[in-house]
Amino acid sequence: MNLALINIAQLVTVRADGKSFKAGSGMRDLGVIENACVLTENSSIRWVGPMAEATMGSLKEANVVDCAGKVVMPGFVDAHTHALFAGSREDEFAMRAGGASYQEIAARGGGILSTVKHVRAASKRDLKKLTRPHLNAMLQHGTTTVEIKSGYGLDIDSEIKMLEAINELADEEVIGIIATFLGAHAVPPEYQGKTQEYVSLVCDKMIPYVAERGLARFCDVFCERGYFEPPDATRILTRARDHNLLPKIHAEELSRLGGAILAGKLGAASADHLEHISDEDIAALRQGSVVAVLLPGVSLFLNHVYAPARKLIDAGVPVALATDFNPGSCMSYSMPLMMTLACTQMRMTPEEAISASTLNAAAALHLSNEIGSIEVGKKGDMIVLSVPDYRFLPYHFGTNHVDKIVKDGVLLEF
Repeated sequence: MNLALINIAQLVTVRADGKSFKAGSGMRDLGVIENACVLTENSSIRWVGPMAEATMGSLKEANVVDCAGKVVMPGFVDAHTHALFAGSREDEFAMRAGGASYQEIAARGGGILSTVKHVRAASKRDLKKLTRPHLNAMLQHGTTTVEIKSGYGLDIDSEIKMLEAINELADEEVIGIIATFLGAHAVPPEYQGKTQEYVSLVCDKMIPYVAERGLARFCDVFCERGYFEPPDATRILTRARDHNLLPKIHAEELSRLGGAILAGKLGAASADHLEHISDEDIAALRQGSVVAVLLPGVSLFLNHVYAPARKLIDAGVPVALATDFNPGSCMSYSMPLMMTLACTQMRMTPEEAISASTLNAAAALHLSNEIGSIEVGKKGDMIVLSVPDYRFLPYHFGTNHVDKIVKDGVLLEF
């Protein structure tokens, strides 16, 4: 059955006009149409425009949904999460509230390695069961596509278990899921003091196997002191690219180390975090057409500095937003909350925050030719919001404004 969304008060198309992403002042151009209509056929968008131009014949053939007084926009694309995990880390939250730093908690046996212990002990079935409620909640909050990383296994069997679980969920769940291999998330306990041996394991064993089985589209590295420094990241991401896994990188989160410059040199799909970037780093990202994925929820949760979104946008770097949903540094999957933080803490406008949460986030996953905007030929991934104006979404925070969700042209029931 075809679908028709009619009488839309504001249709926020985020039209791309054939471009992969929006940058600079273009991030403020949302292509808003008032009193609008969208028609889908099968899974794709067939027509977009004012109600006055919609043909009655097309409407008669469709399941008609009246969106009077509502805003319709593309579904959110959450381009950076660690949503598949076991265990929780509320004890670390309490430790941070008492003054402990991220590094101090890791030194006490917490941090990434704490979750690794739980994930290694969990079965694939357990991991899927634990993840499904998160995916359903994401979808209900307007996220129609999500990237999920491995990286809580850190040995061959556990990393493959995670990636298999992610891919099976992608086949079984309504929400769109993209898998990223993050074997280089931390050095596992059994390799402490032997980082180069672990890097060799990632490069020589894990990456070829992941690529051969098609378990991931991207390969990511946590480039940070005490984890993987730029030479390690270069080795891993170069090997990944040789096996047709596209590079991503966690860069300049806790300190400036060179990850952003490496991302520019490699032409990475994205460089993520970027709280401590320099002007040189920004130039490298722009030159490499790298999407800067900013994660304001982490800065809020850890009480860290925020990435310089304003400088990135003004320099012409395409900026995306994501939640970084994970048990240690951002236990939130709310993209609207990230938009509010972007506006209040990173000097982004509501228009820029919307572009960053849709089209540019899709670009960070090399999917902006399919999703991220409401244009003819793209997938029918849309959300209907019970708000009077699109700017109301980041303005009225802490609640869910999603009224209806359309995924692949199908109106979902909750």
